[in-house]
Amino acid sequence: MFRQGDVLIMPVAEESVPAGIAEAAGEPRDARGRLILALGEVTGHAHAVTGRGRLIREPGPADGPMLLHLPEGGRVVHEEHAAIPLPRGWFRVVRQREYLPGSVRIVAD
Repeated sequence: MFRQGDVLIMPVAEESVPAGIAEAAGEPRDARGRLILALGEVTGHAHAVTGRGRLIREPGPADGPMLLHLPEGGRVVHEEHAAIPLPRGWFRVVRQREYLPGSVRIVAD
C-alpha cells in the first residue's frame, strides 16, 4: 500500500480487475504527460503518475475510486512530497474523505 498526502494507492491482483475495465477508455494525460490522481484545489499542485500506463475511472461517482495500470512501473510525484516508486501492476486509487456534520467531502490538499 502506498500513500501520498490525501491519495491512497493499493495494489490489486490482476484477476480482481473487473471484466471489461482493462479495455475501457483511460483518463487523458495533462500537458506535462502525467496521469493526474488528484489536483490540489488551493495550490494547483497535483498528485500525478509518470511513466507508461493508464488511469481508468471506475463506474460510479466522478470522485470515486480509479484503477491505475502500470505495465512497467512508474512514480507518484507531487510538488510538496517525496516521489514514490510504484512497481508494475494494477492499483486502486482512493482519495481521502472527511466527515463534516451533515456531509462527507473529499479532502482538499
